[in-house]
Amino acid sequence: MSKAALTLEEVSKHNTKDDCWLIIAGKVYNVTKFLEDHPGGDDVLLSSTAKDATDDFEDVGHSSTARAMLDEYYVGDIDTATIPARTKYAPPKQPHYNQDKTPEFIIKILQFLVPLAILGLAVAIRMYTKSESA
Repeated sequence: MSKAALTLEEVSKHNTKDDCWLIIAGKVYNVTKFLEDHPGGDDVLLSSTAKDATDDFEDVGHSSTARAMLDEYYVGDIDTATIPARTKYAPPKQPHYNQDKTPEFIIKILQFLVPLAILGLAVAIRMYTKSESA
């Protein structure tokens, strides 16, 4: 017999050192007994309560042993419809950063004039070497 899916509201109530539940990959885990043994400390786990902690768990790069340990703390599945949809981070729109503070129009002029000057110098040298050999 399968357990009914838990809501985020139900899981969110378990957010203390005496009662700590986490949501990882659609499953709910009661990690209260593991708080003292967690290598990162209990604050790391407590900060991941009342939300989907999957990204927090995956970002650390837990070992296969740590993943296997989750089984003993399994409480049930989360009703994913109760978890707010994650929005993709979009950085704020900002103007192009010009590190050397050179006005953009000067850069555009130089991008045109420098190659032109190099070409002119090459032609002048070529003409000078031709006139000396004649």
